[in-house]
Amino acid sequence: MKNQCSVLVLTGLIFGVLSGGEETTMNQKKMNPLTPEEERVIVHKGTEMPFSGKYNDFFKKGRYVCKRCDAVLYQSDHKFASTCGWPSFDDEVPGAIKRIPDADGIRTEILCANCGAHLGHVFEGEGLTPKDLRHCVNSISLKFVPAGQTSQTAKAYFAGGCFWGVEHLFEHHEGVLSAISGYMGGNKENPSYEDVSYRNTGHLETVEVTYDPDKVTYETLARYFFEIHDPTQSNGQGPDIGEQYHSAVFYQTEVEKKTIKKLIGLLKEKGYNVVTRVLKAKPFWEAETYHQDYYEKTGKQPYCHVYQKRF
Repeated sequence: MKNQCSVLVLTGLIFGVLSGGEETTMNQKKMNPLTPEEERVIVHKGTEMPFSGKYNDFFKKGRYVCKRCDAVLYQSDHKFASTCGWPSFDDEVPGAIKRIPDADGIRTEILCANCGAHLGHVFEGEGLTPKDLRHCVNSISLKFVPAGQTSQTAKAYFAGGCFWGVEHLFEHHEGVLSAISGYMGGNKENPSYEDVSYRNTGHLETVEVTYDPDKVTYETLARYFFEIHDPTQSNGQGPDIGEQYHSAVFYQTEVEKKTIKKLIGLLKEKGYNVVTRVLKAKPFWEAETYHQDYYEKTGKQPYCHVYQKRF
């Protein structure tokens, strides 16, 4: 059984990586913006490397929605551990998945029925579950929504030194659904930690905060950001010195930009020499798995981030 699975996985990787495929026709009602890597997989039918996706070894309760259009595709009860290197599901939300013959003439491709986003491939006859079905899906094509939460969310991007501490403190703020460590601001696509730290790519260690706008406002989160790091330190944050540790807020809209400038103005009136940069958002690149939830995994506490009331 493992041999059959390995052959199918290897075949999928070879065809997915080496051939782009034709672009799927899109439902233009509502499409989320994609990074270049997301577009390579979702639009041009690429494949992420095995065991690299964030949902490969992930089994929290909730549902999985399409990264491009937010359509619900799978429930967490459909997911199982296949050990093949990609998230695997043995069922789907009725009507959510479209099947078409793959360009390789061997496999069956699966697409989001709503927008045509490429998800991966479906296999039968492996005997891995009682349903004898495996949807082999790229993590990058999915977005996870925890149980009890809606998919109507917003994102904010903050850089305030080492992303471990910023991520940890935001994860415990009311209304925040998730905080992910990553990189933003540079020009290199999909940079590694080594690239950002040692090769002067221009990226800052940044945290992507996903929140529920009905429970917390952008301004509240921005105020909190200025109170969990030192916005007056110009050469890094705490003992972490370097370009990648500079304080910055990446705005996505003019409203966000005005909000940040207003808060900086208030802090300056209070005597703080704020050096936080106000930058337009660029593609966000998620950091390596070992950086995610660092303090939760180690049981330690942030060494250079602590709450200090400033407003």
